[in-house]
Amino acid sequence: MPPDVTASPVDQLFAELEAKAREARPRDDFAPLEKAFRFASQHHKLQTRESGEPYMIHPLMVAHILADMRMDVVSLETGLLHDVVEDTSVTVEEVRKAFGEEVARCVDGVTKLSKLDFFSAEDRQAESFRKMLLAMVNDLRVIIVKLADRLHNMRTLGHIPQAERRERIARETIEIYAPIAHRLGMGKMRGELEDLAFLHLDPEASAEISKTIETHRETSEAFLQKIRRTVEAELRREGIPARVDGRVKRAYSVYQKMKRQKINMDQVYDLLALRIVTDSVKNCYGALGVIHNEWRPIPGRIKDFIAIPRPNLYQSLHTSVIGPEGRHFEVQIRTEEMHRIAEEGIAAHWKYKEGRKGPAADEQQITWLRHLVEWQSDVQDPGEFMSTLKVDLYPDEVYTFTPRGRVIVLPRDATPIDFAYAIHSEVGQACAGAKVNGRIVPLRYTLRNGDIVEILTQPGHQPSKDWLALVKTARARNKIKHLINANEHTKAIEIGQKYLEKEARRLGVQLSKIGEEELQRAAGDYGYAKIEDLYAGLGYGKMSARQALQKIAPEHFAGEADEAATPAQGALETTPAQGPPSRDDGDAVIKVRGVDDLMVYRAKCCNPIRGDAIVGYVTRGKGVAVHSKMCPNVQNLMYEVERKIDVEWARNTADPFPVKIMVHTDDRPGLLAQITSILSSDNTNIRSLEARTESHANTDGALIEMTVDVRDKKQLEKLVAAMRRISGIRDVERMLN
Repeated sequence: MPPDVTASPVDQLFAELEAKAREARPRDDFAPLEKAFRFASQHHKLQTRESGEPYMIHPLMVAHILADMRMDVVSLETGLLHDVVEDTSVTVEEVRKAFGEEVARCVDGVTKLSKLDFFSAEDRQAESFRKMLLAMVNDLRVIIVKLADRLHNMRTLGHIPQAERRERIARETIEIYAPIAHRLGMGKMRGELEDLAFLHLDPEASAEISKTIETHRETSEAFLQKIRRTVEAELRREGIPARVDGRVKRAYSVYQKMKRQKINMDQVYDLLALRIVTDSVKNCYGALGVIHNEWRPIPGRIKDFIAIPRPNLYQSLHTSVIGPEGRHFEVQIRTEEMHRIAEEGIAAHWKYKEGRKGPAADEQQITWLRHLVEWQSDVQDPGEFMSTLKVDLYPDEVYTFTPRGRVIVLPRDATPIDFAYAIHSEVGQACAGAKVNGRIVPLRYTLRNGDIVEILTQPGHQPSKDWLALVKTARARNKIKHLINANEHTKAIEIGQKYLEKEARRLGVQLSKIGEEELQRAAGDYGYAKIEDLYAGLGYGKMSARQALQKIAPEHFAGEADEAATPAQGALETTPAQGPPSRDDGDAVIKVRGVDDLMVYRAKCCNPIRGDAIVGYVTRGKGVAVHSKMCPNVQNLMYEVERKIDVEWARNTADPFPVKIMVHTDDRPGLLAQITSILSSDNTNIRSLEARTESHANTDGALIEMTVDVRDKKQLEKLVAAMRRISGIRDVERMLN
């Protein structure tokens, strides 16, 4: 039926949605869908988007994306209603009454916590993701709707006028939503999210790579067409039915490879790829033989994800070969069903049935999600939650085996400790050693694909703090932190109580005559729920014993001024010395939030500069060490939440920050002069500079290390962007130390 040209754009979109949904799922009842459309239209009718179009266009486009994935009516209803609770006066209870429990649960799961004003922005973001993860476990439609919502928002991100807001949304997309799509096997969704985010995070690099791809598109497509005809002819000769497609690597994928391998565009050899889709697993392997018979395979580039699927159930055979004219290209071989799963992931086998909360094949595919929710349940700190979530969402997998042949999938660079915790928490805790392929290895050993790992346990064994620097999985890290934190807390209580008693004896305060009520009141004054927490605060050095006694027995100090808040000299020492604090480094630019007289200093391990997100940790007798939140050492301090303290950048100052920069370049004359010219034009002082040649990936290049003075992060980013625009620059990175 032709569209009604007299209808509004919103009504036309709904008519197209209904037609699309009926074609995909002809047996479903679509009466609730129209009801949801009318309900959402009514409540969004006075709202518009940044583009000026009616707000209702957005939920309709989200529902269209879901219909393209052949999702059920509940999912489409949720897509239409997903913003009514967050952006209008409608409550979840009203949605429940009008549309039932399932739709209400999904809408609630998608809704952010923006209406709660008692969270900071960081806390609110972390709690929104935590809420979404919990909702995903019960009903995967929550995350599928959220991904559709994010995809349409990214398609229209250019309408948002504020650059910082666009960058924040794009970064959240590339760090959280694209990895979730990857873990759910939704390759098509992940690819578009990454490319759209890349466009806003680094528009110059995105434009340059896209331009290069377009410049060579004609010759690339001609090459692909040539090898495609050859492959089709050889497959017909062998009696293998197949569909053969060619593609050019995505812009963000090219960028990742260039950055990871420190190479330029000309050295990306798998820019071109051929995909063979056939009818059976047997013919997949037959097609692989045809390819290797025609062209020479590149050693180490043959991967069998059919025999051992990825955790997101992705299956294909991968090989890279040297084709005509010496050009490298990649070949992926899979069945039709494997191709649908590779493109759509969890949504590919969505067959909703009465009483089920997800697709028939979801159990194995979302095991990682169930584990993630379990591992994160003990993580209370929002910053830690977000950092471990990002790490765990996007592992570069290594496939290892138990002695009995069970496959254990771990992130790249994982160690036997990660393997032990993947088996069971108790195995991890009791891990005293490991054998890999029958040989004893140190616990820092980096596991490789195909390793057979046997964990040696010892009853009563306890994890070491040193393990935190070795493990790569969130599961292992969180379990180790939890146990160490419990032990440290107990130790802090003991030290704090002894410290208080010692100071009380010195000052003549008789603690034995002070009741529990006074101690509890003093604990409350410091924001602690229990007396034990007050002792722990003393043990960790958050206040001095004299300060605590002034609150416990104020009458003893009548007439005295309150002592300034300084770190306790008897507190726990759990952080390595960073060198003597400098008042110039600390007091001038950083302060403890809400406190004016604590001594602070920037940690030498990460050298934070103005504009970096920062966090403080109390250290014995030295004040507050301030780290960048991206500092690797911060991850190893997270288990001691009591020592964490909020810090912020203080007043503006003209004092510069020294920053070390490493530049990977082609080895050509004049390039160093171009770099120094950029620094000079910005009046940037160069403290030191060293250049040397290097050989990497069979290409000659150069490495330039320099230390420059910058005012803040914004100036540094401007300099880095300018240097990256120089022809021959492969990568520019800031070094933490």
